[in-house]
Amino acid sequence: MSTDRKIDYIELPASDCDQFQTFYSAVFGWSFTDYGPEYRAFSDGCMGGGIYKSELMSRTENGASLIVLFADDLEATRDRVTEHGGSICKDIFAFPGGRRFQFLDPHGNELGVWSDK
Repeated sequence: MSTDRKIDYIELPASDCDQFQTFYSAVFGWSFTDYGPEYRAFSDGCMGGGIYKSELMSRTENGASLIVLFADDLEATRDRVTEHGGSICKDIFAFPGGRRFQFLDPHGNELGVWSDK
């Protein structure tokens, strides 16, 4: 599959890079590469991204794009989010094609998780 003109990399703000890494490693299994105190790259196994040191937050209420992850087991993923310090801002709801929820990570960034089940 060609990568030409496809989304290749995303970046998110984090005031505490260690906390961000701990959360996303535990909940979603992401791996990280440390590039110093203000930047880390991550990979979810398919897509790469980075975190940069900032007090700003990525939230839809501020006009930010919503990053939506996929999970086979939506309820188990929701539980892992809260067990590891995230909070649910929109609980599981149905939409054409599946179900999803939205959460705030420990920094306050808003992301979604969907499933076709």
